[in-house]
Amino acid sequence: MINLKRNKKLELVPAKGIRTRKSSIYTPNQLEKFKVSRGKFNDFLTCPRCFYMDRVKGLATPSMPGWSLNETTDRLLKKEFDICREDQIPHRIFIENNLNHLVPFNHPDMDKWRDSLHHGLMINYKNLILSGGVDDIWLNTKTGEIIVVDYKSQASSYEVNTRYYLASAYHQGYKIQMDFYAYLLTEMGFCVSDTSYFLVCNADRGAEGFYGKLTFSETLVPYEHNIDWIPSKLDDMIDTLNDNQIPLSHDSCENCAYARHRSVYDNI
Repeated sequence: MINLKRNKKLELVPAKGIRTRKSSIYTPNQLEKFKVSRGKFNDFLTCPRCFYMDRVKGLATPSMPGWSLNETTDRLLKKEFDICREDQIPHRIFIENNLNHLVPFNHPDMDKWRDSLHHGLMINYKNLILSGGVDDIWLNTKTGEIIVVDYKSQASSYEVNTRYYLASAYHQGYKIQMDFYAYLLTEMGFCVSDTSYFLVCNADRGAEGFYGKLTFSETLVPYEHNIDWIPSKLDDMIDTLNDNQIPLSHDSCENCAYARHRSVYDNI
C-alpha cells in the first residue's frame, strides 16, 4: 500500500522518513529511561531488524490507515461495559455465558489504562518503560482476581470456535498481546487470573443484504495466557537496542525484502 504523508489538517506534507522526536530514538547503552509500547515489543519479536531501524536509527515506519469500523466496535463495547462498571453488575455477555460472578473492574485509572497513546498500563523494566493500552479488565468476585480482556472485530463466514481461533497463524500476535498485558498487570501488583478472554464480534457475511446495518455475533474465547517467556525476550530486546550492529531481518519480513530490492533500483 502506498501512503501519502499528511498533517493534522490533512494537508499533504513532505514525507521525511525519519523520526525527529528524541524520545522515540534509543541511543545504545543509554541510562535514560526509554518507553517501549506493546506494539513495538511485538515489532521486535516479528523482525529485530525493522525494530532496530525504527527505534535506534530513527527510520519512520510507513503509516497505516486507521481501522475505523473496529475502533467503533471497541468504543461502543466500552460504553456498554462502563454502564455495568458503574453499577457493578454483570454484563449481558456474562449472563449469557454463565459467568454471573464477573463484573467489569472498577478502578480510578481505568480510562488511563485504556489510553494507549498517552498512558496505558505502565511498568519499569531495567532501563525501559513498558506500556500497553488494554481494552478492558473484568473482576472475578469469587476469587478477587482481575481478568484481562481484548475486543476483536472480524467478518467471517465461519462460526467462531475457540480451538481454531487460538490456533490460527493470524492470531498468534493476539496471544502475545494478551500475555504482555497480563505481565504488566502482574508487575503492577495485581492478582491476575490465569484465564483471559477475547470478546470476538463476528459480522454476519451471509445476511440477505446490508440495509444500513451489520449484524454481529459475540463469542467469548477463553485463553490461558503465559507470561513466563516475556522477561527473557525483554532482555533480548535490550541487548538488541544496545548493540551497535544492525541485526538480521526475519526471513519472512516483507518490509526488509522490499527494502533490499528497492535499494538495487535506487542505485541504478
